[in-house]
Amino acid sequence: MGVIEVDGLKKFYGEVKAVDGVSFKVFKGEIFGMVGPNGAGKTTTIECIEGLRKPDAGNIVVLGLNPYKEREKLYKRIGVQLQETNYDPRVKVWEICELFSSFYKNPIPYNSLLERFDLLKKRNSFVSKLSGGQRQKLSIILALIPDPEIVFLDELTTGLDPKARRDMWEFVKNFKEEGRTVFLTTHYMEEAEYLCDRVLIMDGGRIVALDTPENLIKNSGIENRIIFEGDGVNIEKLKEVKGVIDVKKLERKIIVYGRGENFVQSVISFLNKEGVSYNNLNIKNPNLEDVFLKLTGHEFEEGKDEGSI
Repeated sequence: MGVIEVDGLKKFYGEVKAVDGVSFKVFKGEIFGMVGPNGAGKTTTIECIEGLRKPDAGNIVVLGLNPYKEREKLYKRIGVQLQETNYDPRVKVWEICELFSSFYKNPIPYNSLLERFDLLKKRNSFVSKLSGGQRQKLSIILALIPDPEIVFLDELTTGLDPKARRDMWEFVKNFKEEGRTVFLTTHYMEEAEYLCDRVLIMDGGRIVALDTPENLIKNSGIENRIIFEGDGVNIEKLKEVKGVIDVKKLERKIIVYGRGENFVQSVISFLNKEGVSYNNLNIKNPNLEDVFLKLTGHEFEEGKDEGSI
């Protein structure tokens, strides 16, 4: 039994099918990711799960509760980190933490959370004076104050530099170790591949794939690629190398497509045996972004919001 169960969810805006018969479960203690192109229906689905919108059809159960009808009970057990949060510029960090703490019977002491996220020295600072990374940390702290069983994270690392992004990923990994369930939406495929136990890909209001990142990549049928520059390559003989599926030549650049655990070594052995002089050799294994592109036909638009759908 899942801590989140969605069965046949449908939501319409006029004649637009924002969500069209979506069903899935999220299990206790997993980091569950949802990705999709703009307008795929992610935001609407999550808002229905959080009780912010009423489904037109289907059933949703979160921690045994109907999120739309029992929203007050649910909000005592979940934490929601918002993508865009506008605080009063006159509010200090400790004041907003104190306010959020007052909403719950047994909140986590916010000073301990500020210390954990390296914001304790900023407790007397105005929120408007925090950096982008610090504001992101604060939004997560506010989501954790109710000591939630499920944490919803929306665009967790948008606008952060690579180091800050990696640091934030480690925080999320720790949530799982604490036994919390994490529901993550992101525009960064690397983030979903690194963090998530399972990833749901939506497009056109429907689920097009749901599995572990490893299985999504493994079962995608996408070839590995070896890219190098070289002269005097016998393309036809190279195509006969074990594991090679196709070879393309673009001026001096050679792209070799193939599969199999010995594919790369076989190609390199062939080049050495044939005495081919090559340079700038790169090996590109398929990743979650490749899978996303194949399944949806969309380039992933990092850091962009899909609006109300």
